[in-house]
Amino acid sequence: MQIAVIGAGYVGLVSGACFAEFGIEVCLVDTDASKIEALKAGRMPIYEPGLDKLVADNAREGRLTFTTELETAVNGADAVFLAVGTPTRRGDGHADLSYVFAAAEQVARAAKGPLVLVTKSTVPVGTGRRIKQLVREARPDLDIAVASNPEFLREGAAIGDFMRPDRVVVGVEEGETGERAAEVLRRLYRPLYLIERPVMVVGLETAEIIKYAANAFLAMKISFINEVADLCEKAGAHVQDVARGIGLDGRIGRKFLHAGPGYGGSCFPKDTLAFARTGQDLGAPLRLVEATIDINDQRKKAMADRVIAACGGSVSGKTVAVLGLTFKPETDDMRDAPSLDILPRLIEAGATIRAFDPEGMSHAQQVLPKGIHYAKGALDAAKGADALVVLTEWNEFRALAPQRLAEAMRGKVLVDLRNLYEPEQMREAGFEYSSVGRP
Repeated sequence: MQIAVIGAGYVGLVSGACFAEFGIEVCLVDTDASKIEALKAGRMPIYEPGLDKLVADNAREGRLTFTTELETAVNGADAVFLAVGTPTRRGDGHADLSYVFAAAEQVARAAKGPLVLVTKSTVPVGTGRRIKQLVREARPDLDIAVASNPEFLREGAAIGDFMRPDRVVVGVEEGETGERAAEVLRRLYRPLYLIERPVMVVGLETAEIIKYAANAFLAMKISFINEVADLCEKAGAHVQDVARGIGLDGRIGRKFLHAGPGYGGSCFPKDTLAFARTGQDLGAPLRLVEATIDINDQRKKAMADRVIAACGGSVSGKTVAVLGLTFKPETDDMRDAPSLDILPRLIEAGATIRAFDPEGMSHAQQVLPKGIHYAKGALDAAKGADALVVLTEWNEFRALAPQRLAEAMRGKVLVDLRNLYEPEQMREAGFEYSSVGRP
């Protein structure tokens, strides 16, 4: 089989490389010529563990190719996947679908024969129907089936998520056209069927809602445990034990119950906002989702105040070391990372920032305020600092010897916003240790 993937961003590149690993011929298309040239040369535009090797192996075998020429990629393809961005639209919180609609129309005009047009991007309910209308207006003579195939890829674990998913969701139209699209997608995902991974075939609208509902529910779990963490601190309880105690209940599950500075990244912030706006527009407000958004926004702002309080009520003239800048480990993604709210507030309060992140510093320099010193390593960041703040739970930070950290620093304030360290161990090393959800 042969497919084209429009968009060489995170979703498009990972999905295209994984489909190629299935033995499918994949042509990845992007309008950014420099990105395409970099991919041809084996340079990845994003950091994702294992992606460079996966791309290199499949490119070498001829299963994965890259181009800026849409028509070349589309013609002969059994399916075309739209994997372009759907950022938050300025001013109203809705998803910006202009890239999706433009790509769909371009595919329709470039196609020379029947094909299946699949939305991989995260789009609000009703988008598939609008794409169908746009395609029909652009090319009334063309036989194109529209489908939805939302992705559920976690940054830092995306390849494993694609190769061993909890489920594959396929949304199709009613009738013969939908059946044709479903059959094409079943064939593309046959390697997953053989390892008994569920493939759900549902309606277009159902598939679109599944994606948003899944992300919103996970975001709700994060905001829930963050509020519980605040209660634990007041009550003298331990949030990690509380999380384990409720997470062992099979009805709840253990994942996404880690208290911290709030969620960020490319999905949860924009998707919860778009989902809430959709509910408002359709007269079915999602009040729990709306509360989740507000709780998370306030959480990030409160974390800077927590650091200032730990430093005796002022960080003016003090050096604060920050470990971790990305929104989570194993990625270089800075989108909506808690550091984007916390560091500017500390700088405004008079702090000097020394920061280190294993993968995210080049991106961080583009979005964080000027004047931050970017260190060569964790101990270099801690050197001479009055306080140390842990923002991202990279494994290499776990391995730091408490005594070496203490020796590197001038002060001994440690604010562990990811509960990375054992409190007693850090206190024995001389730190004034504070974390989230612990008395």
